[in-house]
Amino acid sequence: MAVKIRLRRMGAKKAPFYRIVVADSRYPRDGRFIEEIGTYDPTREPSVINVDLEKANKWIATGAQPTDTVKKILKVASEK
Repeated sequence: MAVKIRLRRMGAKKAPFYRIVVADSRYPRDGRFIEEIGTYDPTREPSVINVDLEKANKWIATGAQPTDTVKKILKVASEK
């Protein structure tokens, strides 16, 4: 099973809000997921990022691959 840490789009049209989820790579973007580990709101200034870094690191240690965007978000969140 190829597990990815990726964004799940929520919110209204032209007002995106994302949940950071752990999902099987074969599932659709907004479909089933294994666990939710955080949120990301790019519409606010500055962007609001809430991530459970313990869970993220646990999933990465067990082989989950974060997408490029999620890598950047995790990097910013760990610097706070």
